[in-house]
Amino acid sequence: MSKAAKFLLIGSTETYSGKSATVLGLSHRLQQMGLDLAYGKPLGSCFSEDTTAAIADADVEFVTKLLKLPPQRVFPTILSLDENAIGKRLRGEDNTDYRERLKQYLQLPAGDLTVLEGPGTLEEGSLFDLRMLQVAEIINASILLVSRYKSAFSVEPLISARRRLGDRLIGVLLNDIPLEQMETVAAEVSPYLEKRSIPVLGMLPSNRLLRSVSVRELVNQLKADVLCRSDRLDLMVESLAIGAMNVNSALRYFGQRRNMAVVTGGDRVEIQLAALESSTQCLILTGKLPAPTFILSKAEELEIPILSVDLDTLTTVEIVDRTFGQVRLHEPFKVECIRQLMAEHFDFNRLLSQLDLSAAVALP
Repeated sequence: MSKAAKFLLIGSTETYSGKSATVLGLSHRLQQMGLDLAYGKPLGSCFSEDTTAAIADADVEFVTKLLKLPPQRVFPTILSLDENAIGKRLRGEDNTDYRERLKQYLQLPAGDLTVLEGPGTLEEGSLFDLRMLQVAEIINASILLVSRYKSAFSVEPLISARRRLGDRLIGVLLNDIPLEQMETVAAEVSPYLEKRSIPVLGMLPSNRLLRSVSVRELVNQLKADVLCRSDRLDLMVESLAIGAMNVNSALRYFGQRRNMAVVTGGDRVEIQLAALESSTQCLILTGKLPAPTFILSKAEELEIPILSVDLDTLTTVEIVDRTFGQVRLHEPFKVECIRQLMAEHFDFNRLLSQLDLSAAVALP
């Protein structure tokens, strides 16, 4: 590895905070600024069933393709964090020294900067001696933490992380900040963190498009049957509505929402009709009841998919809610969205200064 090559580990205090999106937006902009980047994800997920091949991760493949990275700039995933791997470790069937495997990263050609997607939490990987701080110490990486900002309570995990990570932590990105809290975060939260040696490098406002999910993903998660318009599964759902009230209330409720998935009982025909006449991207019928012919005809005409699930309404809503929380970035418009958000709300020059790389880029 050349003396100039450095490692930046993108971590988070909790899972599904937006690490992959950050890696993508960050790396794209740094490439534009002239940096020669490498990329990797030491701990993987979504793995290939072909265990004889190198561990494959859908996010790794996606990021690699979008950044147009050559094979020599893509670092290998060294461990699949799944139940099978954990079970083997617990039973003593896997005594691999993964720290030694990680040290191989130091021998790979890395250009100016290697951006690594780190563990989902500070402790993930501990069973294999690969928790965030251990990874950073082995390869001498700086750490950027991504935190999904929900409320002022989101500050405490960052204070704790600073204590545990020390000077390895060179900054945080506050992500998905509710629009009504942006002013408070800028005026109060950011200065508070800065005074405690936690540089706030970015503050990204919440964006409905980034949190949207495709109807296809809902079909997969719910194991649903598609009753009509299977050609429209790429429609994006931004919100969830539950049709459990009377029809007049439903009409008012649906009228206040947009691009929604409506979950209702298969026997609630009047609610189904009200949903089809609103800003609905898909209708999810619970109880495995057949939809009336006129409802199917209406949905065909309006190009709205109807899904049928063999689940009760509460379980269905829980699964859909969880899907919103775990949404991936694999739609082109989401990629463009995160690039724009990072360009507008992230201080790249300050990051480069922290990494001592300012001289290596063509500053705008």
